[in-house]
Amino acid sequence: MYVAVKGGEAAILATHDLIAEARRGNEAVPELSVAQIREQMGLACARVMNEGSLYDADLAALALKQAQGDAIEAAFLMRAYRTTLPRFGSSEPVDTAQMAIRRRVSATYKDLPGGQVLGPTYDYTHRLFDFALMEEEPRRAPSPLAGEGRGEGSRDAADALLAKPANESDQCAPSSAPLGHLLPQGEKERAPLDTTMPRVPDILGAEGLMEAEEPPEGDPRPFDLTREPVSFPADRDVRLQAMARGDEGFMLGLGYSVQRGYGNSHPFVGEVRVGEVSVAFVPEELGFAVDLGEITLTECQMVNQFNGTKDVPPQFTRGYGLAFGHAERKAMSMSLVDRALKAREFGEAAEYPAQQDEFVLYHSDNVEAAGFVEHLKLPHYVDFQGELELIRRIRREREQRLARETQETQVQETQAQETQDTLPEAAE
Repeated sequence: MYVAVKGGEAAILATHDLIAEARRGNEAVPELSVAQIREQMGLACARVMNEGSLYDADLAALALKQAQGDAIEAAFLMRAYRTTLPRFGSSEPVDTAQMAIRRRVSATYKDLPGGQVLGPTYDYTHRLFDFALMEEEPRRAPSPLAGEGRGEGSRDAADALLAKPANESDQCAPSSAPLGHLLPQGEKERAPLDTTMPRVPDILGAEGLMEAEEPPEGDPRPFDLTREPVSFPADRDVRLQAMARGDEGFMLGLGYSVQRGYGNSHPFVGEVRVGEVSVAFVPEELGFAVDLGEITLTECQMVNQFNGTKDVPPQFTRGYGLAFGHAERKAMSMSLVDRALKAREFGEAAEYPAQQDEFVLYHSDNVEAAGFVEHLKLPHYVDFQGELELIRRIRREREQRLARETQETQVQETQAQETQDTLPEAAE
Protein backbone atom coordinates (compact mmCIF):
# COMPACT_ATOMS: atom_id res chain seq x y z
CA MET A 1 0.00 0.00 0.00
CA TYR A 2 1.41 3.40 -1.00
CA VAL A 3 1.73 5.66 2.06
CA ALA A 4 3.71 8.87 2.50
CA VAL A 5 3.35 10.83 5.74
CA LYS A 6 4.92 14.01 7.04
CA GLY A 7 3.41 15.99 9.84
CA GLY A 8 3.43 16.98 13.47
CA GLU A 9 4.04 14.00 15.74
CA ALA A 10 1.82 15.32 18.51
CA ALA A 11 -1.07 15.91 16.11
CA ILE A 12 -0.74 12.43 14.67
CA LEU A 13 -0.66 10.83 18.12
CA ALA A 14 -3.78 12.79 19.05
CA THR A 15 -5.64 11.23 16.15
CA HIS A 16 -5.04 7.80 17.71
CA ASP A 17 -6.93 8.89 20.82
CA LEU A 18 -9.74 10.27 18.68
CA ILE A 19 -9.93 6.99 16.75
CA ALA A 20 -10.29 5.04 20.00
CA GLU A 21 -13.01 7.42 21.16
CA ALA A 22 -14.90 7.20 17.87
CA ARG A 23 -14.53 3.42 17.79
CA ARG A 24 -16.00 3.02 21.26
CA GLY A 25 -18.92 5.36 20.62
CA ASN A 26 -21.46 6.05 23.34
CA GLU A 27 -20.20 4.32 26.48
CA ALA A 28 -23.77 3.85 27.65
CA VAL A 29 -24.11 1.23 24.90
CA PRO A 30 -22.48 -2.16 25.65
CA GLU A 31 -19.26 -2.71 23.75
CA LEU A 32 -19.14 -5.33 21.01
CA SER A 33 -16.85 -8.24 21.76
CA VAL A 34 -14.68 -9.95 19.17
CA ALA A 35 -16.59 -13.18 19.82
CA GLN A 36 -19.90 -11.44 19.05
CA ILE A 37 -18.56 -10.10 15.76
CA ARG A 38 -17.13 -13.49 14.84
CA GLU A 39 -20.35 -15.37 15.58
CA GLN A 40 -22.95 -12.82 14.48
CA MET A 41 -21.22 -11.11 11.56
CA GLY A 42 -19.80 -14.18 9.88
CA LEU A 43 -20.32 -12.90 6.34
CA ALA A 44 -18.35 -9.73 7.08
CA CYS A 45 -15.58 -11.81 8.66
CA ALA A 46 -15.50 -14.03 5.58
CA ARG A 47 -14.99 -11.01 3.33
CA VAL A 48 -12.14 -9.73 5.48
CA MET A 49 -10.48 -13.16 5.49
CA ASN A 50 -10.70 -13.33 1.70
CA GLU A 51 -9.43 -9.85 0.95
CA GLY A 52 -6.88 -10.09 3.76
CA SER A 53 -5.55 -13.42 2.41
CA LEU A 54 -5.62 -15.03 5.85
CA TYR A 55 -8.02 -17.62 7.25
CA ASP A 56 -8.60 -16.66 10.88
CA ALA A 57 -12.12 -15.74 11.96
CA ASP A 58 -10.94 -14.33 15.32
CA LEU A 59 -8.44 -11.99 13.67
CA ALA A 60 -11.00 -11.00 11.05
CA ALA A 61 -13.46 -10.08 13.81
CA LEU A 62 -10.74 -8.14 15.64
CA ALA A 63 -9.84 -6.33 12.43
CA LEU A 64 -13.47 -5.34 11.86
CA LYS A 65 -13.74 -4.05 15.41
CA GLN A 66 -10.48 -2.14 15.20
CA ALA A 67 -11.45 -0.68 11.80
CA GLN A 68 -14.97 0.30 12.91
CA GLY A 69 -16.46 -2.04 10.34
CA ASP A 70 -14.40 -0.72 7.41
CA ALA A 71 -13.83 -3.92 5.42
CA ILE A 72 -10.93 -2.54 3.37
CA GLU A 73 -9.10 -1.22 6.43
CA ALA A 74 -9.73 -4.55 8.15
CA ALA A 75 -8.28 -6.40 5.15
CA PHE A 76 -5.22 -4.14 5.32
CA LEU A 77 -4.75 -5.09 8.99
CA MET A 78 -4.99 -8.77 8.09
CA ARG A 79 -2.42 -8.47 5.31
CA ALA A 80 -0.04 -6.52 7.52
CA TYR A 81 -0.27 -9.21 10.20
CA ARG A 82 0.11 -11.93 7.59
CA THR A 83 3.54 -10.62 6.63
CA THR A 84 4.79 -11.34 10.18
CA LEU A 85 3.83 -15.03 10.14
CA PRO A 86 6.39 -17.77 9.45
CA ARG A 87 5.70 -19.98 6.47
CA PHE A 88 6.15 -23.71 6.95
CA GLY A 89 5.20 -24.75 3.44
CA SER A 90 2.17 -25.47 1.28
CA SER A 91 -0.72 -27.70 2.24
CA GLU A 92 -2.02 -30.52 0.13
CA PRO A 93 -4.76 -29.46 -2.34
CA VAL A 94 -8.14 -29.47 -0.60
CA ASP A 95 -10.74 -31.85 -2.01
CA THR A 96 -14.00 -29.93 -2.31
CA ALA A 97 -15.70 -33.04 -3.68
CA GLN A 98 -15.47 -34.42 -0.13
CA MET A 99 -16.82 -31.23 1.45
CA ALA A 100 -19.06 -31.58 4.50
CA ILE A 101 -21.98 -29.76 2.89
CA ARG A 102 -24.03 -27.13 4.68
CA ARG A 103 -25.40 -25.57 1.48
CA ARG A 104 -25.42 -26.84 -2.10
CA VAL A 105 -27.55 -25.60 -4.99
CA SER A 106 -27.49 -26.04 -8.75
CA ALA A 107 -29.31 -24.12 -11.48
CA THR A 108 -28.64 -26.79 -14.10
CA TYR A 109 -30.22 -29.91 -12.61
CA LYS A 110 -33.38 -30.01 -10.54
CA ASP A 111 -32.84 -33.57 -9.35
CA LEU A 112 -29.14 -34.15 -8.94
CA PRO A 113 -27.39 -36.81 -6.86
CA GLY A 114 -27.50 -35.73 -3.23
CA GLY A 115 -30.29 -33.23 -3.84
CA GLN A 116 -30.50 -29.48 -3.43
CA VAL A 117 -29.53 -28.27 0.06
CA LEU A 118 -30.82 -24.74 0.64
CA GLY A 119 -29.00 -24.24 3.93
CA PRO A 120 -28.52 -20.74 5.37
CA THR A 121 -29.34 -18.22 2.64
CA TYR A 122 -31.02 -14.86 2.17
CA ASP A 123 -32.20 -15.88 -1.31
CA TYR A 124 -35.75 -16.59 -0.17
CA THR A 125 -36.22 -13.75 2.32
CA HIS A 126 -38.46 -10.79 1.48
CA ARG A 127 -35.80 -8.13 2.25
CA LEU A 128 -38.06 -6.56 4.84
CA PHE A 129 -36.88 -5.41 8.25
CA ASP A 130 -37.22 -7.85 11.12
CA PHE A 131 -37.78 -5.37 13.94
CA ALA A 132 -37.54 -8.13 16.52
CA LEU A 133 -33.77 -7.96 15.99
CA MET A 134 -33.74 -4.50 17.57
CA GLU A 135 -34.21 -6.08 20.99
CA GLU A 136 -31.19 -7.10 23.04
CA GLU A 137 -32.32 -10.73 23.11
CA PRO A 138 -34.55 -11.14 20.04
CA ARG A 139 -36.57 -14.28 19.54
CA ARG A 140 -36.93 -15.74 16.08
CA ALA A 141 -40.14 -14.53 14.43
CA PRO A 142 -42.26 -17.11 12.58
CA SER A 143 -41.51 -17.40 8.88
CA PRO A 144 -44.16 -15.84 6.61
CA LEU A 145 -44.05 -19.12 4.67
CA ALA A 146 -45.31 -21.00 7.73
CA GLY A 147 -48.81 -19.67 7.15
CA GLU A 148 -49.51 -17.75 10.35
CA GLY A 149 -49.06 -14.09 11.19
CA ARG A 150 -47.68 -11.33 9.07
CA GLY A 151 -44.17 -12.63 9.62
CA GLU A 152 -40.98 -10.98 8.49
CA GLY A 153 -41.08 -7.28 7.84
CA SER A 154 -44.14 -6.52 9.95
CA ARG A 155 -43.32 -4.29 12.88
CA ASP A 156 -46.70 -4.99 14.45
CA ALA A 157 -46.02 -8.71 14.30
CA ALA A 158 -42.60 -8.21 15.86
CA ASP A 159 -44.04 -5.99 18.60
CA ALA A 160 -46.72 -8.56 19.32
CA LEU A 161 -44.12 -11.29 19.55
CA LEU A 162 -41.87 -9.30 21.87
CA ALA A 163 -44.81 -8.33 24.07
CA LYS A 164 -45.40 -11.96 25.08
CA PRO A 165 -44.06 -13.07 28.47
CA ALA A 166 -40.95 -15.19 28.26
CA ASN A 167 -42.67 -18.16 29.88
CA GLU A 168 -45.50 -18.44 27.36
CA SER A 169 -45.68 -21.86 25.80
CA ASP A 170 -46.29 -20.52 22.30
CA GLN A 171 -43.11 -18.46 22.10
CA CYS A 172 -40.85 -19.19 19.14
CA ALA A 173 -37.99 -21.39 20.23
CA PRO A 174 -34.82 -21.20 18.16
CA SER A 175 -34.63 -24.05 15.71
CA SER A 176 -31.51 -26.01 14.96
CA ALA A 177 -32.43 -25.97 11.28
CA PRO A 178 -30.45 -23.52 9.13
CA LEU A 179 -32.19 -20.42 7.82
CA GLY A 180 -34.15 -21.07 4.63
CA HIS A 181 -34.59 -24.77 5.44
CA LEU A 182 -38.27 -25.42 6.13
CA LEU A 183 -39.14 -28.31 8.41
CA PRO A 184 -42.56 -29.67 9.38
CA GLN A 185 -44.10 -27.79 12.30
CA GLY A 186 -42.78 -29.11 15.59
CA GLU A 187 -39.74 -30.81 14.05
CA LYS A 188 -36.50 -29.46 15.44
CA GLU A 189 -33.82 -31.71 13.93
CA ARG A 190 -32.12 -31.20 10.60
CA ALA A 191 -32.83 -33.73 7.91
CA PRO A 192 -29.82 -36.00 7.26
CA LEU A 193 -27.87 -35.22 4.11
CA ASP A 194 -26.78 -37.65 1.45
CA THR A 195 -23.14 -38.61 1.89
CA THR A 196 -22.61 -38.70 -1.89
CA MET A 197 -22.76 -35.27 -3.50
CA PRO A 198 -20.75 -35.23 -6.73
CA ARG A 199 -20.00 -31.87 -8.26
CA VAL A 200 -22.15 -31.03 -11.28
CA PRO A 201 -19.18 -30.35 -13.62
CA ASP A 202 -17.88 -33.81 -12.71
CA ILE A 203 -21.21 -35.28 -13.83
CA LEU A 204 -20.93 -33.45 -17.16
CA GLY A 205 -17.29 -34.45 -17.43
CA ALA A 206 -18.20 -38.11 -17.09
CA GLU A 207 -20.27 -37.71 -20.27
CA GLY A 208 -17.45 -35.91 -22.07
CA LEU A 209 -19.45 -32.69 -22.21
CA MET A 210 -17.19 -30.57 -19.97
CA GLU A 211 -13.74 -29.24 -20.74
CA ALA A 212 -11.08 -31.31 -19.02
CA GLU A 213 -9.18 -29.75 -16.13
CA GLU A 214 -5.59 -30.88 -16.42
CA PRO A 215 -2.61 -29.57 -14.41
CA PRO A 216 0.21 -27.86 -16.33
CA GLU A 217 2.98 -30.05 -17.65
CA GLY A 218 5.08 -31.31 -14.76
CA ASP A 219 2.48 -30.09 -12.22
CA PRO A 220 4.68 -27.21 -10.97
CA ARG A 221 4.15 -25.47 -7.65
CA PRO A 222 1.51 -22.71 -8.02
CA PHE A 223 2.77 -19.18 -8.48
CA ASP A 224 2.79 -17.04 -5.32
CA LEU A 225 1.90 -13.46 -6.17
CA THR A 226 2.73 -12.34 -2.60
CA ARG A 227 6.39 -13.24 -3.17
CA GLU A 228 7.02 -12.91 -6.89
CA PRO A 229 6.32 -10.11 -9.38
CA VAL A 230 3.43 -10.71 -11.76
CA SER A 231 4.04 -10.68 -15.51
CA PHE A 232 1.50 -10.61 -18.31
CA PRO A 233 -0.16 -12.46 -19.84
CA ALA A 234 -0.74 -14.13 -16.47
CA ASP A 235 -1.34 -17.83 -16.05
CA ARG A 236 -4.61 -19.05 -14.60
CA ASP A 237 -3.18 -19.85 -11.15
CA VAL A 238 -2.03 -16.23 -10.85
CA ARG A 239 -5.40 -14.91 -11.98
CA LEU A 240 -7.30 -17.09 -9.53
CA GLN A 241 -5.06 -16.00 -6.64
CA ALA A 242 -5.55 -12.35 -7.44
CA MET A 243 -9.31 -12.69 -7.75
CA ALA A 244 -9.58 -14.72 -4.54
CA ARG A 245 -8.13 -11.76 -2.61
CA GLY A 246 -9.66 -9.11 -4.84
CA ASP A 247 -12.34 -6.64 -3.83
CA GLU A 248 -15.77 -8.25 -3.76
CA GLY A 249 -17.49 -5.16 -5.14
CA PHE A 250 -15.04 -4.86 -8.02
CA MET A 251 -15.38 -8.55 -8.86
CA LEU A 252 -19.16 -8.26 -8.68
CA GLY A 253 -19.13 -5.33 -11.09
CA LEU A 254 -16.94 -7.19 -13.56
CA GLY A 255 -19.12 -10.29 -13.31
CA TYR A 256 -22.19 -8.15 -13.92
CA SER A 257 -20.55 -6.56 -16.96
CA VAL A 258 -19.95 -10.02 -18.43
CA GLN A 259 -23.64 -10.84 -18.06
CA ARG A 260 -24.70 -7.54 -19.65
CA GLY A 261 -22.85 -8.26 -22.86
CA TYR A 262 -19.34 -6.98 -22.17
CA GLY A 263 -17.94 -10.46 -22.65
CA ASN A 264 -18.75 -13.60 -24.60
CA SER A 265 -20.43 -15.52 -21.78
CA HIS A 266 -23.75 -17.32 -21.33
CA PRO A 267 -23.38 -18.75 -17.84
CA PHE A 268 -25.33 -21.26 -15.77
CA VAL A 269 -24.57 -21.94 -12.14
CA GLY A 270 -23.40 -25.50 -12.34
CA GLU A 271 -23.11 -25.61 -8.59
CA VAL A 272 -22.52 -23.50 -5.51
CA ARG A 273 -21.49 -25.40 -2.42
CA VAL A 274 -20.59 -24.21 1.07
CA GLY A 275 -19.13 -26.37 3.80
CA GLU A 276 -16.08 -27.63 5.61
CA VAL A 277 -13.06 -29.31 4.04
CA SER A 278 -10.03 -30.89 5.65
CA VAL A 279 -6.60 -29.29 5.29
CA ALA A 280 -3.61 -31.63 5.29
CA PHE A 281 0.11 -30.86 5.43
CA VAL A 282 3.12 -33.10 4.77
CA PRO A 283 5.98 -32.30 7.21
CA GLU A 284 9.41 -33.00 5.77
CA GLU A 285 10.44 -35.04 8.80
CA LEU A 286 7.41 -37.34 8.53
CA GLY A 287 6.86 -37.71 4.81
CA PHE A 288 3.13 -38.31 5.06
CA ALA A 289 0.07 -36.06 5.30
CA VAL A 290 -1.12 -34.84 8.70
CA ASP A 291 -4.64 -33.47 9.08
CA LEU A 292 -4.43 -29.91 10.42
CA GLY A 293 -8.15 -29.30 10.78
CA GLU A 294 -11.09 -27.98 8.81
CA ILE A 295 -11.85 -24.68 7.14
CA THR A 296 -15.08 -23.35 5.66
CA LEU A 297 -15.03 -22.72 1.92
CA THR A 298 -17.46 -21.58 -0.76
CA GLU A 299 -16.99 -23.05 -4.21
CA CYS A 300 -18.77 -22.03 -7.40
CA GLN A 301 -18.43 -23.55 -10.85
CA MET A 302 -20.12 -21.75 -13.72
CA VAL A 303 -21.03 -23.71 -16.84
CA ASN A 304 -20.71 -21.89 -20.17
CA GLN A 305 -21.52 -23.01 -23.69
CA PHE A 306 -18.66 -23.28 -26.20
CA ASN A 307 -19.36 -23.95 -29.87
CA GLY A 308 -16.04 -25.64 -30.42
CA THR A 309 -13.33 -25.26 -33.04
CA LYS A 310 -11.80 -27.37 -35.77
CA ASP A 311 -9.85 -29.34 -33.17
CA VAL A 312 -12.20 -29.08 -30.15
CA PRO A 313 -15.78 -30.39 -30.26
CA PRO A 314 -18.67 -28.33 -28.88
CA GLN A 315 -18.71 -28.62 -25.11
CA PHE A 316 -19.27 -26.76 -21.88
CA THR A 317 -16.50 -24.69 -20.37
CA ARG A 318 -16.18 -23.71 -16.76
CA GLY A 319 -15.46 -20.68 -14.66
CA TYR A 320 -14.16 -21.35 -11.17
CA GLY A 321 -14.46 -19.47 -7.90
CA LEU A 322 -13.28 -20.42 -4.41
CA ALA A 323 -13.48 -18.26 -1.30
CA PHE A 324 -12.93 -18.50 2.45
CA GLY A 325 -16.02 -18.79 4.62
CA HIS A 326 -19.56 -18.32 3.34
CA ALA A 327 -19.03 -15.96 0.41
CA GLU A 328 -21.32 -16.94 -2.46
CA ARG A 329 -21.41 -13.57 -4.17
CA LYS A 330 -17.61 -13.45 -4.24
CA ALA A 331 -17.23 -17.01 -5.52
CA MET A 332 -19.88 -16.52 -8.22
CA SER A 333 -18.37 -13.24 -9.41
CA MET A 334 -14.94 -14.81 -9.44
CA SER A 335 -16.14 -17.74 -11.54
CA LEU A 336 -17.74 -15.39 -14.08
CA VAL A 337 -14.54 -13.38 -14.48
CA ASP A 338 -12.41 -16.53 -14.55
CA ARG A 339 -14.28 -17.74 -17.62
CA ALA A 340 -14.06 -14.30 -19.23
CA LEU A 341 -10.29 -14.29 -18.74
CA LYS A 342 -10.03 -17.62 -20.57
CA ALA A 343 -11.28 -16.00 -23.79
CA ARG A 344 -7.94 -16.20 -25.62
CA GLU A 345 -7.57 -19.87 -24.70
CA PHE A 346 -10.74 -20.59 -26.67
CA GLY A 347 -9.89 -18.35 -29.60
CA GLU A 348 -12.39 -15.67 -28.56
CA ALA A 349 -11.84 -11.94 -28.93
CA ALA A 350 -10.68 -10.29 -25.70
CA GLU A 351 -12.00 -6.75 -26.02
CA TYR A 352 -13.80 -6.03 -22.74
CA PRO A 353 -12.41 -5.13 -19.28
CA ALA A 354 -13.33 -8.48 -17.69
CA GLN A 355 -11.30 -10.24 -20.40
CA GLN A 356 -8.12 -8.21 -19.84
CA ASP A 357 -5.97 -9.91 -17.21
CA GLU A 358 -3.80 -6.86 -16.57
CA PHE A 359 -6.87 -4.68 -15.97
CA VAL A 360 -8.47 -7.24 -13.65
CA LEU A 361 -5.38 -8.12 -11.62
CA TYR A 362 -4.09 -4.58 -11.16
CA HIS A 363 -7.43 -3.04 -10.23
CA SER A 364 -9.03 -5.76 -8.11
CA ASP A 365 -6.66 -5.31 -5.15
CA ASN A 366 -8.60 -2.95 -2.89
CA VAL A 367 -5.77 -2.50 -0.38
CA GLU A 368 -3.42 -1.26 -3.08
CA ALA A 369 -6.17 0.78 -4.73
CA ALA A 370 -7.26 2.37 -1.44
CA GLY A 371 -3.68 3.25 -0.60
CA PHE A 372 -3.06 4.96 -3.90
CA VAL A 373 -6.36 6.85 -3.83
CA GLU A 374 -6.21 7.83 -0.16
CA HIS A 375 -2.59 8.95 -0.26
CA LEU A 376 -3.87 12.00 -2.15
CA LYS A 377 -5.17 13.46 1.14
CA LEU A 378 -1.70 13.34 2.70
CA PRO A 379 0.72 16.29 2.44
CA HIS A 380 1.76 17.17 -1.10
CA TYR A 381 2.90 20.70 -0.29
CA VAL A 382 6.04 20.76 -2.44
CA ASP A 383 4.31 19.21 -5.43
CA PHE A 384 1.42 21.63 -5.15
CA GLN A 385 3.71 24.65 -4.77
CA GLY A 386 5.48 23.59 -7.95
CA GLU A 387 2.19 23.35 -9.84
CA LEU A 388 0.99 26.60 -8.28
CA GLU A 389 4.06 28.42 -9.55
CA LEU A 390 3.64 26.78 -12.95
CA ILE A 391 0.01 27.93 -13.21
CA ARG A 392 0.96 31.47 -12.16
CA ARG A 393 3.77 31.59 -14.72
CA ILE A 394 1.50 30.27 -17.48
CA ARG A 395 -1.15 32.87 -16.56
CA ARG A 396 1.43 35.68 -16.64
CA GLU A 397 2.71 34.54 -20.01
CA ARG A 398 -0.86 34.28 -21.26
CA GLU A 399 -1.69 37.80 -20.08
CA GLN A 400 1.48 39.17 -21.67
CA ARG A 401 0.71 37.36 -24.93
CA LEU A 402 -2.86 38.66 -24.95
CA ALA A 403 -1.61 42.17 -24.22
CA ARG A 404 0.84 41.98 -27.14
CA GLU A 405 -1.85 40.58 -29.42
CA THR A 406 -4.24 43.34 -28.35
CA GLN A 407 -1.60 45.99 -28.97
CA GLU A 408 -0.74 44.54 -32.36
CA THR A 409 -4.43 44.43 -33.27
CA GLN A 410 -4.86 48.06 -32.30
CA VAL A 411 -1.83 49.07 -34.38
CA GLN A 412 -3.18 47.17 -37.38
CA GLU A 413 -6.61 48.77 -36.99
CA THR A 414 -5.03 52.22 -36.76
CA GLN A 415 -2.94 51.64 -39.86
CA ALA A 416 -5.96 50.32 -41.74
CA GLN A 417 -7.99 53.37 -40.74
CA GLU A 418 -5.22 55.74 -41.85
CA THR A 419 -4.95 53.91 -45.17
CA GLN A 420 -8.69 54.17 -45.71
CA ASP A 421 -8.65 57.91 -44.91
CA THR A 422 -5.98 58.59 -47.55
CA LEU A 423 -7.73 56.73 -50.38
CA PRO A 424 -10.31 59.48 -51.28
CA GLU A 425 -7.59 62.16 -51.47
CA ALA A 426 -5.63 60.07 -53.97
CA ALA A 427 -8.75 59.61 -56.09
CA GLU A 428 -9.34 63.40 -56.29
